[in-house]
Amino acid sequence: MSLLYRKFLGLSSLCLCVSVVSAAEPWSTYRGNPERTGCTDGKGGPEKPKVLWVYKGNDQYVAAPLPLGARLYVPALGGLNVPTFRALDVDPDARERVAWSKTLPSLQLPSVSSPAVAGDKLIFGEGMHQNDAGVLACVRLEKGQPLWKMPLSGALIHVEGTPTVVDGKVYVGAGNGGVLCVDLNRVTLDGKEMDLPAIQKVLDAKWADLQKKYEEEKKVKPEFAVPPSEDMLPKPAPVLLWQQGKDRWHVDAPVAVADGLVLVSSSYLDKEKFGDRALIALDAKTGQEKWRAGLKLNPWGGASVSGKTAVITGSSVGYYMAEIKGAKGDIAALDLADGKEKWRKDVPGGVVGSAALTADTAVVTATDGKVRAFALADGDRRWIYDCKYPLFAPAAVSGGVAYVADLRGVVHAIDLQTGKGKWTLDLGNDPAVKSPGAVYGGPVVAGGRVYVATCNLEGAFARQPTVVVCIGEGK
Repeated sequence: MSLLYRKFLGLSSLCLCVSVVSAAEPWSTYRGNPERTGCTDGKGGPEKPKVLWVYKGNDQYVAAPLPLGARLYVPALGGLNVPTFRALDVDPDARERVAWSKTLPSLQLPSVSSPAVAGDKLIFGEGMHQNDAGVLACVRLEKGQPLWKMPLSGALIHVEGTPTVVDGKVYVGAGNGGVLCVDLNRVTLDGKEMDLPAIQKVLDAKWADLQKKYEEEKKVKPEFAVPPSEDMLPKPAPVLLWQQGKDRWHVDAPVAVADGLVLVSSSYLDKEKFGDRALIALDAKTGQEKWRAGLKLNPWGGASVSGKTAVITGSSVGYYMAEIKGAKGDIAALDLADGKEKWRKDVPGGVVGSAALTADTAVVTATDGKVRAFALADGDRRWIYDCKYPLFAPAAVSGGVAYVADLRGVVHAIDLQTGKGKWTLDLGNDPAVKSPGAVYGGPVVAGGRVYVATCNLEGAFARQPTVVVCIGEGK
């Protein structure tokens, strides 16, 4: 997600072995898998949609939520650019929707990227385009307790793209910082290297000590007793394995890892006159460049991978509603082995989000309000569906259906074979929601339910309340 936030500062005052294609675990990469389907269990959404629950507020959900088990993990941008991160209980009958939450001082910067999951760990980035700093953070999945953080600094260095975790390594873009590879399970603290079990013991012991002192202070001078916070804990950092492209590339899109390669989507910043508009393949072990394919348009959505084919989308505009008119886009398929172009199609609208891939089809959304399906083998267009309103967010595909959400908050279910609409649900008019809003991060599907979150930073619904919505089977 890039080039969005410089404009919005004024509004704020309101992984298996790397030789295989798929990541080791569900949701260990952007949109759940290298195909960017937005679903990891293969279950389609409801036939008759019904809103099962709504979480309302004023935070801006730029990133898509991540569904896993009984929780939905949702990063957000709060007022005054305050960072927030919540784990929501997905049970429609839950007494408390928020299972845990984090904000200042635990989080330093807003997170606009979906997180990644590796076992019992949650990994995500902090920082936006206007930040000359960023953070790669790892917390415990169950309650959000910190494990490690890697602070980064420098002009236009931030972590906007979802990390990818493969074989115990975390790969992530860092704006002008290029691409980083860190060890998920090894950290350094005070010059000493430790594994995660050891550092967990250190952190837990320190937290217990802080809690004990707080309880003692409450007995002596309760009016002066201050509860401990996570920023009082030691601050271990992950071991850096390699870094590539610093001060040469600008990487805001999520990276993809497949066949031992890290696919890096680098953009060129017209205003700053910086970057390299290209898809670059690196050796996952060493970071050595293997091939580079120049691009016509900026690849804000990043690469998707199916089999031996990488698919990259492009857009002449970023996430700016005011610039949608006249936007141009494209979609291209490249050979994963050498980066040679198999086919490319121009699109009369910016393709800001990534392509969602099946074994034989690529589905893309565009700012001209259309959803298009192309044959993965040769780029032949299979169908086109008109949402009648612009789209930023990528599609989710599962169970023979594509799910998309447009910039007025209408969710569409489309038959993957025919391109015909199956149903729509308007968040602004649905009696259970009644809250219109733009969707930037894209729907996700899990357990037969569709989850979507809105963002009202600009446009017709600017400064209006936002929602996280669970859509399930109705009667």
